[in-house]
Amino acid sequence: MVRHVIIWDFKDELTPEQKREAAARMKRELEALYGVVEGLKSIKVVTEILDSSNGDIMLDSEFEDKAALAYYADHPEHVKVKEFVRTAVKARKCVDFEI
Repeated sequence: MVRHVIIWDFKDELTPEQKREAAARMKRELEALYGVVEGLKSIKVVTEILDSSNGDIMLDSEFEDKAALAYYADHPEHVKVKEFVRTAVKARKCVDFEI
């Protein structure tokens, strides 16, 4: 199994309302990939981040193996979501590891 964790920071020019809307859309569209992308075992987007955090939104997902993660990266439905995400975020950090 492989865990794939991403933390994003929203663009500074987004208003608080735009950030909330972007977070809700990211959560809805990313979590909808479960059952669509083969090898994706779980996916959760956390939008309610504590003040002690240094990121705005987090993705926590698990895949069968590295090949499944690579498949997800290029899956057409995931690519559609990534296109929107790139319009809303200024920075992305990713950690992938085997579990």
